[in-house]
Parts: sequence; C-alpha cells; structure tokens
Amino acid sequence: MGAGPIGETERGEIAPRVRVSYWCANGHETRPSFCANEDVEAPDTWDCPRCGFPAGLDATNPPAPLRNEPYKTHLAYVKERRSEADGAALLEEALATLRARRAGLRRAS
Repeated sequence: MGAGPIGETERGEIAPRVRVSYWCANGHETRPSFCANEDVEAPDTWDCPRCGFPAGLDATNPPAPLRNEPYKTHLAYVKERRSEADGAALLEEALATLRARRAGLRRAS
C-alpha cells in the first residue's frame, strides 16, 4: 500500500554515522548518532531524555543541572524594585487621590 521498492539505491545512500556518549548529573548515558562528516561536529551538550538535565561529553564531570527560578507573583517583582518606604508613599498617594475623588462625588450628589 503505497510502499515503494525496498533498497538504498531508491532512497539514496545513508550518510556515515557516529554515536557520541553524553552523561548527565544523574549518571544517565545518552548516545545519539550524528553524521560522521568531517565538517560536522557533535554539540558539547545534549538534553538527557530520561531526566531533562543537560548532559556533557565528560562522564566524570557532567554539566550542573539548570537552576529553575520559582514562580514569582506580581507583588514579588514589585518588592524587588521598590522599598517599603516607596511602597508606603505610593499607597498614601493613591489613597489621597481616591479620597479626593470620593469627596468630589459626595459634593456633586
């Protein structure tokens, strides 16, 4: 069903391959294959398919796992940029604006 003739001559020749070993911090070995062409170099790191950590070419010194920053709330980002005194001043300014607006609405009613 839709299959062509079997054989390499119909699909072209397979490029020579080389397997490269990569190790992650958990000791997992991954062996992807790459083209053995002289112009092509295997990458220095590869993602481990078992744990997702970066894997390197040196089994005795694998790359350190990436440190993920925990999720930060909007308030956490604001606190990084503003001091407590800045926050208090901004709050007081916003409250004063709100009180002035409410006072204007009471007079208009």
